[in-house]
Amino acid sequence: MKRIAFFCIPAHGHTNPMLPVAAELVKRGNEVRFYSFNEFEKKILPTGAEFVSCDAFLPEITEEEKERLKNISTTEMTIQDIRITVKMTDFIEKEFQNFRPDVIYTDSACFWGKLNAWKYDIPMVVSTSTFAFNQMSSKYMKMSPAELSDMIFGLSKISKELKTLKPYGYKVKSAMQLVTSDNETDSIVYTTESFQPCSESFTDHYAFVGPSVFSKAMPDKKKERPLVYISMGTVINERPDFYNKCIDALKDMDVDVIISCGNAMDISLLGTLPDNVNVYPYVNQLDVLSRTDVFITHCGMNSVSESLYMASPMVLYPQTSEQYAVARRAAEIGAGEMLKDDSAEGIKKAVETILSGKGYAEAAQKCCDDFRSAPGTAGAADFILNAPHKEGGMDILKELSKTNIVFQIVYWLIVIVLICLFGFLITWKFVWIIGVAAGVFTRPIGNIVQNIRYKQLAGIKREQRNK
Repeated sequence: MKRIAFFCIPAHGHTNPMLPVAAELVKRGNEVRFYSFNEFEKKILPTGAEFVSCDAFLPEITEEEKERLKNISTTEMTIQDIRITVKMTDFIEKEFQNFRPDVIYTDSACFWGKLNAWKYDIPMVVSTSTFAFNQMSSKYMKMSPAELSDMIFGLSKISKELKTLKPYGYKVKSAMQLVTSDNETDSIVYTTESFQPCSESFTDHYAFVGPSVFSKAMPDKKKERPLVYISMGTVINERPDFYNKCIDALKDMDVDVIISCGNAMDISLLGTLPDNVNVYPYVNQLDVLSRTDVFITHCGMNSVSESLYMASPMVLYPQTSEQYAVARRAAEIGAGEMLKDDSAEGIKKAVETILSGKGYAEAAQKCCDDFRSAPGTAGAADFILNAPHKEGGMDILKELSKTNIVFQIVYWLIVIVLICLFGFLITWKFVWIIGVAAGVFTRPIGNIVQNIRYKQLAGIKREQRNK
């Protein structure tokens, strides 16, 4: 039996996939202590884990800070995470003296979980509630101007806040160490290698276990007419403007419509509902998705995973860079269509495209089969209990780094030779043009070389795994 400490930020999308894993570990006789927040107590207790409230350590925040958090400001979330870590210092020290965890299982965005694992030298496994992102898979992300601005102008604030950690014995060099994935850290990702972008670029320190859900129900699409389900998740879901456009788009179609709008929104803002539309603050999403023919989604990882787990194709309407990456991958495998026009007419056209195109449902079913054949929560539990993992296998990122060094040396040697030839044979007056051109083209040419090398290494890795 092992003692395992779970840590998570106060967010449903990050907490939900950890719950079935906790239940599996408890079922096997392990002692699980889940450090979370009062909002999630009723979800955590049925897993059999001991719930430990951390609400007392949430810092007081201004209305301006609250608004930035609501709008998914990376800077604000990072700052608040650091402040929570500092406030929890004495509490965690006493907890660990008493509980003495053998393993820490922490959400990837939960800094106090990571920092205390490093501080007390406890084996750590990271729970990754979206895709695993590194220099290859992050190319799937598309940052908005607002997100880029938030990141650039927030760097100085984050650096200042990081300095407050040092007096408490926390080992951290930069914010990047806290927020990025690396190939030496044991991590669980709630998707399959087939769905994860650039999965070959991750070492065996990553376990792609598939969706972490309690439901074992199978999709059942048999009914009188199609069902369209609409949800914008649990964070940015106060969207009466968008829901009204959806209602206007679907009210005259021969479909049934279910909208889950969250507890914070006043449903009366949607006016008198058509007969084919039902709106609820909350639904059992897996149950609804098992019957859904088209899911209009914000593309949170949990929502897309649950949709594909239930073989439901999607109209993809991402709101953040991470959601865009998930949406792009879902569209790439043919299981969804990007919503490029969010007017009522655009929404109607997107839904009709999914319903009339047989390929979307087939792609979703193929992904459903893949998800259900994954190791699941049992595989996640095995991975946690066997941590730390020593062997990582081939590290493609390190190999690409070597390739880049060789490329840069060869590339600039060729440039120097060309400059010399041009100068001696023609004129030295214009050799600067070659230097400028070489500087402009070094990155695109380097990317081409890197992509070719990546495909070679990925092929080698797949062959090694299939042996």
